[in-house]
Amino acid sequence: MELNGGSVVAMIGKDCVAIASDLRLGNQSVGVASNFEKVFPVNDKLYYGIPGLASDVYTLREHLRFRVNMYRMKEEREITPKTFTHLVSSTLYEKRFGPFFVEPVVAGIPSPTPLDPHPRPFISTMDTIGCITTPKDFAVAGTAADKLYGVAEGLWEPDLEPEDLFETISQTLLNAVDRDALSGWGVVVHLITADKVVTRTLRARMD
Repeated sequence: MELNGGSVVAMIGKDCVAIASDLRLGNQSVGVASNFEKVFPVNDKLYYGIPGLASDVYTLREHLRFRVNMYRMKEEREITPKTFTHLVSSTLYEKRFGPFFVEPVVAGIPSPTPLDPHPRPFISTMDTIGCITTPKDFAVAGTAADKLYGVAEGLWEPDLEPEDLFETISQTLLNAVDRDALSGWGVVVHLITADKVVTRTLRARMD
């Protein structure tokens, strides 16, 4: 889990959700690249982040892309964040005897339905074999997880507006990766609201 480094954090706001990751790819303490994104889109309202072993990150990404496309063809609708979480969980559990060395984080906003016209933003995280946690505030994963917990607990507040949520998640990740030698080298933040996704890349320490 610590060979390549990297960290991901997701936060819930008022009718919005944000997910962010650092951009460092390393071989333990040796830096390899500063443009290695760990957060990927499923659709325009659903993203997921995968910190961990870089080869497993790409393998699982392609595996999930195939499964989501099959779901889209079979069901003729977009997958919801909750359903996608269970899809990721079952995929990880299938490989439990030779697991993917990753800790996925899912963040998204479900589309309104007649049964639920005002769905709440959704985040979840899981361990290497797919045990799901669905927090109501924030989720963290990666080598800087301990630091992210501390900073997020101090900065996060309920019902943050989109711009306030962006500032909170940015400061949380930037300050946490500054204290972790295996994460950092820039941050990418995806802010998801009901009508759009805003992606911003932030500079960070490069040492």
